[in-house]
Amino acid sequence: MLIAIPKVLDAAQLNALRQLLDQAGPAWVDGRVTAGYQGAAVKFNQQIDERSAVALQCQQIVLEALERHPRFISAALPNTLYPPMFNRYGEGMNFGAHVDGSVRIHPHSGRKLRTDISATLFLSESSSYDGGELQIEDSYGTHSVKLEAGDMVIYPATSLHQVTPITRGTRTACFFWVQSLVRDDGQRSTLFDMDNAIQKLNQTNADETARRSLIGCYHNLMRQWSET
Repeated sequence: MLIAIPKVLDAAQLNALRQLLDQAGPAWVDGRVTAGYQGAAVKFNQQIDERSAVALQCQQIVLEALERHPRFISAALPNTLYPPMFNRYGEGMNFGAHVDGSVRIHPHSGRKLRTDISATLFLSESSSYDGGELQIEDSYGTHSVKLEAGDMVIYPATSLHQVTPITRGTRTACFFWVQSLVRDDGQRSTLFDMDNAIQKLNQTNADETARRSLIGCYHNLMRQWSET
């Protein structure tokens, strides 16, 4: 399930992040420092040292925004989030086709986190760079994603994906992974569709008994499918 989530960050949050990242200096390191065996051979970008002070400041801005975004909560059903990371691609940089690692070690707690969902939050205006599309492959083909600053895309971490070469400008983004309450992507998709239907029925004051029944079905499925 590939889902675009608009306006995760507002103008003030974007401005604060950009200022922090623009002034990060030596906190920018070779992106391969956190790449696995597969990714290291095809990863050519820079990223913020995830243990640096600037990383912690930027993480806090993103996490506070995500906690208040209903579409993200509905689509991802987050259990645990890997602390948001930040990368940039200059001209000629890219990240070749790869699948994200299935398990990551939380840098602060040391606990293992299963990567059910991958997320990319765009921080650069789409008109400020050429190339740099996030290309995601699924059973329906290849999807090319290039969103406006402040918008985010989430997709199954099992997907083969890549970032195409930058030919002009700089692409800066935030990325992270989610261990969902519901491991199966198909089940998450069903719950997301049900939640959207419930919200629309609530807005139209549809039959209360039918709405109550649908809400009950949603929560009963959550009980069956969720992991706590």
